[in-house]
Amino acid sequence: MAGKFDLLQQSLQLRFSNIALLKQAFTHASYRNEHRGESGQDNERLEFLGDAVLELLISEFLYTRYPTLPEGELTRMRAAIVCEPSLVKFAVKLQFNKYIRLGRGEELSGGRRRPALLADVFEAFMGALYLDQGLEAVRSFLQTHVLPELENVHGLLLSDFKTLLQEHVQRENLGALTYKILEERGPAHNREFVSCVFINDIPYGTGTGRSKKEAEQRAAHQTLVMLGR
Repeated sequence: MAGKFDLLQQSLQLRFSNIALLKQAFTHASYRNEHRGESGQDNERLEFLGDAVLELLISEFLYTRYPTLPEGELTRMRAAIVCEPSLVKFAVKLQFNKYIRLGRGEELSGGRRRPALLADVFEAFMGALYLDQGLEAVRSFLQTHVLPELENVHGLLLSDFKTLLQEHVQRENLGALTYKILEERGPAHNREFVSCVFINDIPYGTGTGRSKKEAEQRAAHQTLVMLGR
């Protein structure tokens, strides 16, 4: 098993001072229950710590990356990043599923592919790396393996704004909601679109984007701001 963890460290370009911490991060409670003679703990406590470390550093990233966004939107974006589907994606990308130590029953029931388990392992790894090498090492790890996936996180999350606006317009009986592309500019390889929201043919927010969809999403966001939402 030590050999497998050597391979993991090589793939991540890391070297743990305390290899027991790394093993613990990948040890599920079901494995501990079936191997009580072995020293070490399962990863639940590391998961608790890693969750806090991850939230701090993702908050730092968003605060720096989006200096004009209000607290509420930063909170929503952080919640969308530090959530099970996102953590599972990162865990699978890094092939963490190969290294999880599971009990026989959990293994046979497909635990290695279970989203909650994968998300927990990712958080536990964050906690283990923090204890072994400190906050700067975790920050460096995220900058290499996670943050590049988040560079367009604002654009990815803007899809919520169209839904929020639609719900608000319907709830308040404000009338017909439509989107119109006002302008297309730039060369074909670097196109930019300008969209405007109309409610009962009255123009509200506008937005720009690399695609019509993104422009509409940003226009919806601006409209929500104008409506006090």
